[in-house]
Formats: sequence, structure tokens, C-alpha cells
Amino acid sequence: MKICKAMTMLAADPDTSTRQRILAATAEVLGRNGMTKLSLSEVALQAGVSRPTLYRWFASKRELLDAFVLWERQFYERAVADVTADLPPCERLDAALRVIVEYQQSYPGLRMIDIEPSHVIKRLARVIPLMRQRLERLATGPDPALAVATRAAQTAAASVMPAV
Repeated sequence: MKICKAMTMLAADPDTSTRQRILAATAEVLGRNGMTKLSLSEVALQAGVSRPTLYRWFASKRELLDAFVLWERQFYERAVADVTADLPPCERLDAALRVIVEYQQSYPGLRMIDIEPSHVIKRLARVIPLMRQRLERLATGPDPALAVATRAAQTAAASVMPAV
């Protein structure tokens, strides 16, 4: 299942489902407009809710963006935990890296790099070290940092190079 589709399917009860739809819609709108031009009206329209409903969940644009960052991180961590849960330790790092690649390929918010590169670079500067630390916990062998760097480089190269 694609990551962005899975992001909209996280909720169990109707109230949470509305919140999840709003947060998933935020990713779509961010991908189209960027953070600076994020319109709460457009998020509400994308989510299929009224503006008053959006404001019941998120009182401001800042509150929505803060919740979005947390929701996005929780989704990523849950996705990695789910795919690595039943694997032997030696397979967990590769599985987590596959989650990252799929996320990058299917996530609409990543189109922001074309719209607001400075925002994306600033955010990546904070996120990449955290991701690296989490991946190091999944690595096996005497040097987890080297294992992560090597496997991440190999995975990145394989994900952008066409099959020969």
C-alpha cells in the first residue's frame, strides 16, 4: 500500500477520522502550495470538511502545522515499526529504508522542494539526524553508523537508478 494512502487510513473512530482527513489534506495542499501559501480553506476543501469543522480541530494555521509535523513523524515511526516487527535483526534496516523510499516516492508534501526549497532544507536539517539515529538502532554489526550510511547510500542509488 502506498504511504500517502495509508496515511488517510489510520483512524478508527469518526472524530479521529475527520482529524486524519484534515492532516492528510494538509500534506496534499502543502505539496501544491507550500507552507507560506497554505490556505486553511483549501485544506478544508481537500479534506471534505467545512472551515468551522477544521477550526474545531485546529484553531490556527500554526496549530494545524504543528499537529501535522507530529502526525507525520508518528506515521513514519509506526510504518517503520510495522514493517520491522517480525523481521530478524539483520533485515530490519533494509526494511526501514524501503519505507523511507516508498514514503518519498508517494508523499505529496515532498513536492514542496520545488515550491519552497529553503523551508524543506531547513526541515531536513532537523529531521535527517533524527532519522539516522533511529536507523542506527536497527543496524547490526560493530559500527551501526557505517552500516546505516552504507545501506542508505545503496538504497538511495537503487531508488533513483533505472533497472538495467
